[in-house]
Amino acid sequence: MTAATWIDAREDEATALDEGDAAGSARDSFLLPRDDTSSGYGSLAYLAGNSLGPQPAGVADDVRRELEDWAARVVEGHWSARRPWGDYHAALRAPMARVVGALDDEVVVMNSLTANLHFLLASFYRPTTDRYRIVIEDAAFPSDSYAVRSHAAFRGFDPDDAVVRLRPRPGERTLRTEDVLAHLGAEAHRTALLLLGGVNYLTGQLMDVAGITATARDHGISVGWDLAHAAGNVELALHDWAPDFAAWCTYKYLNGGPGSTAAAFVHERHLGDETLHRLSGWWGTDPSVRFEMRAELTPIASADAWAVSNPPILSMTPLVSSLAVFEEVGMPAIRARSVALTAYLEQLLVGEPGEVPFAVVTPSDPDARGCQLSVSVPGDPAGIAGSLRSVHGVVCDVRPPDIVRLAPAPLFCTFHDCWRAARALRQAAT
Repeated sequence: MTAATWIDAREDEATALDEGDAAGSARDSFLLPRDDTSSGYGSLAYLAGNSLGPQPAGVADDVRRELEDWAARVVEGHWSARRPWGDYHAALRAPMARVVGALDDEVVVMNSLTANLHFLLASFYRPTTDRYRIVIEDAAFPSDSYAVRSHAAFRGFDPDDAVVRLRPRPGERTLRTEDVLAHLGAEAHRTALLLLGGVNYLTGQLMDVAGITATARDHGISVGWDLAHAAGNVELALHDWAPDFAAWCTYKYLNGGPGSTAAAFVHERHLGDETLHRLSGWWGTDPSVRFEMRAELTPIASADAWAVSNPPILSMTPLVSSLAVFEEVGMPAIRARSVALTAYLEQLLVGEPGEVPFAVVTPSDPDARGCQLSVSVPGDPAGIAGSLRSVHGVVCDVRPPDIVRLAPAPLFCTFHDCWRAARALRQAAT
């Protein structure tokens, strides 16, 4: 059997898997683009939810409601809108906390991801003459690199010396947990802070958040996590794992819309600690005295103490519908379906028969990845991804130098989507 015949013959299998699969899927809760190619499958196979999630079906009505209240109530909408704007973010707190395994008071929805990292670094990067280094992964998202370098420079250190980039072993693409732990043990006397991606944006590797956090804390190192590719993708237990802080965006797996409001976590042990330095603003003060217009801030004993501005209502509104889907389905069911979909996609990509001209660099261990598979494609990965979209109706994305990313997000992707993506990539790359 040829490779083409083998993959073609498995379409019925993918369809059958979808017919027997319900738990963890909420496909009807999202608006998926129609397929404008000649493939004839109706909707696009959208495997780019790791870049931007699709629109939840209820968002248009939610936004329309806020526009109507703005027109009808103007400033009075802050306290009399159908969802009053003054504490709009408070309604998002509990469902967001459940997504990341935190206590309600440990989570605040605010700002953008990198802005939140800056605010949190201002509090938790506390360098001394001897312990001033910040450890990140070499394949950190560029914005994280820029943020930590700027904080090192702001505190008077040379970023090239102060920022340490952990690299995989020669010939490998992902970090080994034992190497991360060994570095923390050997360099603790020089390390002030660790900031890693929970799921690496480039390789799709899921880090051992619990184990790395515990080791770093044992060595007196402050710990933060960028969860942009982890929140809504994998099960998290931030309160129990107890890093100092975390931040994440909401437009990827959380389907909050382009540029939607991000979120942050501060562990309970820091809430109410007035010795921590914060860059403060009006919305970080205790709401019971906020409108007394005091000159000095009265911080609230929650993650809200790191908030600075009143909620951006139209940017937050899509999260109402999105988080409702997560509440209904639950992270355990979402994760279980994710494991099944991703394993099936991997099998179709690199299974028998014969060799394929690409390699999956994401770990095969389900406990070491989310739903994203990063595929190293030689030659012209951008051209191949363009062919997947224009010819096959499969949407993915590309990250230099050689990675095509395929993410079968479990809330809306199907086994048939995985089959389409694998078949398309096998055809386009050969």
